[in-house]
Amino acid sequence: MNKTSPVTAVVATGIGAALFFVLGRFVVIPTPVPNTTINIQYALLAVFALLYGPLVAVLMGFIGHFLIDVTSYGPWWSWIVASALAGLIMGVLMLKDRVQEDGISRSGLIRFNVAVLIGHAVAWFLVAPVLDILFYSEPVSKVFTQGAVAGISNILTTAIIGTLIVIAYAKTRTSAGSLQEKE
Repeated sequence: MNKTSPVTAVVATGIGAALFFVLGRFVVIPTPVPNTTINIQYALLAVFALLYGPLVAVLMGFIGHFLIDVTSYGPWWSWIVASALAGLIMGVLMLKDRVQEDGISRSGLIRFNVAVLIGHAVAWFLVAPVLDILFYSEPVSKVFTQGAVAGISNILTTAIIGTLIVIAYAKTRTSAGSLQEKE
């Protein structure tokens, strides 16, 4: 299980939220669905969830999404909560992975992508649309369409970009016990 020191968690949360904000605010691809874009910041959210655990991921998603909304059109709480929840789910599902110590295996990449699929599916296919209806009385067909587009695009971008980042990161790590003293 990942053991992240409190100082590391605070630093990772701050850096992660800042990166989430910058990518989510300035690196977006529009879709034909109103108020719905293709985003790449969720790849970093998944990587931070893997490396630092669910607490860092939930705070990164919450703070980062809040900052995006506040600097554009005002907080849209249903989607802010969904971003935090996606990070939480991914972090919980990847708690036992130890990519920092052990690198990444094929089964580790599969677990990473299953966590991405589940986290985004719950957040965007269910939670965000339901909260849009409850909080803002949005039309059902509109919010479920937005959620579907967001969910599918987030799953794909996170799976592709996140997997590449995890593989690149794992290649920089020295596996435990690989350094031996020569006699």
